[in-house]
Amino acid sequence: MTYFGVLVIFIGPPLVALGVWNWLDVRRGKTLGTGLLERLALPVLLGHVVIALAYTTPWDNYLVATEVWWYDPDLVTGLTLGWVPIEEYTFFIVQTLLSGLLLLTLARYLPLIPHFRPQAGLRRNAVLVLGVLWLVSITPLLIGWDPGTYLALELGWALPPIMLQAGFGADILWSRRRLVVPGILLPTVYLCLVDAIAINSGTWTIDPSQSTGIMVGGVLPIEEVVFFFLTNTLVVLGMTLMLAEESHQRTRHLIARLRNQDERPQDIEHGLQTTE
Repeated sequence: MTYFGVLVIFIGPPLVALGVWNWLDVRRGKTLGTGLLERLALPVLLGHVVIALAYTTPWDNYLVATEVWWYDPDLVTGLTLGWVPIEEYTFFIVQTLLSGLLLLTLARYLPLIPHFRPQAGLRRNAVLVLGVLWLVSITPLLIGWDPGTYLALELGWALPPIMLQAGFGADILWSRRRLVVPGILLPTVYLCLVDAIAINSGTWTIDPSQSTGIMVGGVLPIEEVVFFFLTNTLVVLGMTLMLAEESHQRTRHLIARLRNQDERPQDIEHGLQTTE
């Protein structure tokens, strides 16, 4: 099966369905019901497409260049940007749209969240746990353990931005866990099924010498499951935070604090001049 064939058959229909569903919901006046800002839905979704392309492109080019994974040249168009076929860049876009539109759909049908309570301790602990996990995850790269290469590159690449998301708003995300959890798991499961079909048909291949050999269901490398879990997590957490009213309030508060700190030395200097 060609790479574009995989996208058209398995990604196209649910993507179109979710797009139409969201459009009809907006036409009917059904807004995001979890304290998320409806007016920012489309800009945030499209913004995440740009972020996904910018952040994933150099990393994925490195994977292909070092043959962590490769594609069958007979099953792609032959158009490449760097080391990666144009179909892969298309996948970055459609996966982000698929995950983002599903999140927006879920948000319109889930009940309002309870009263939000800021939890600085939760944010600190989340960053600490993720930081330790990141240090452990890159160990295979440091010691040169080849079977751990792909998994280490995935976690080493994805965990830093997730740490930033958690550091800013782990408490905001926790208050919306009924939205965040299905928003991550549903597209992850579906894309894993699609990935298993593509790997079985030879569309792309994971290097067995740079992966652990652990297979989920006997057909899908564990690294692929981790990849889709991480990428969907990045999209869902990022969109939820950018749309949440509490995030905007927190951002305004942080900006105000920074401005006050910048103004204090000027105020002191002004006071000294006045005294003189």
